[in-house]
Amino acid sequence: MWKLFQGNDEEEQQEGYLLDETEGLCSLSPVQRVYAFAACSLSGLVCMFLSLIVFASPIKFALLFTFGNVLAVGSTAFLIGHGQQLRMMFDTVRVYATSIYLGSVLVALVCALLIHSKILTIIAIICEICALFWYSLSYIPFARRMVSDLTVRLFDTEI
Repeated sequence: MWKLFQGNDEEEQQEGYLLDETEGLCSLSPVQRVYAFAACSLSGLVCMFLSLIVFASPIKFALLFTFGNVLAVGSTAFLIGHGQQLRMMFDTVRVYATSIYLGSVLVALVCALLIHSKILTIIAIICEICALFWYSLSYIPFARRMVSDLTVRLFDTEI
């Protein structure tokens, strides 16, 4: 009966969504999670911008850029929890984009750290950027379809 007198506020539902999965995993409040998300995202962006300074050295560039990408993509786990993040990443809509992105991250790190090949590292970083772009588009409704149609119209050889 008490719930009848209380209103179902949208803010309470969103806070409940934030707390549902991650309650037992960490003791961060919703405000602290937003701060952690912002700090992790900002750290990722700083690493990506710092990687532009060392662009002449593709191996250092690949390490900083890849680390920044992983920080930026992983920062949303503070908001929705790591389980929900993984479920969303491997959803049927974006499983291929996620697999290609994670594969290109691994290939970039292998090329930079083990093989020490500058050309392969640059190719892997280009693939990583394209895969991250395609992965990001999967969160915007109809964005991938629009980009696909646009590229067909722009690069189609038929006149």
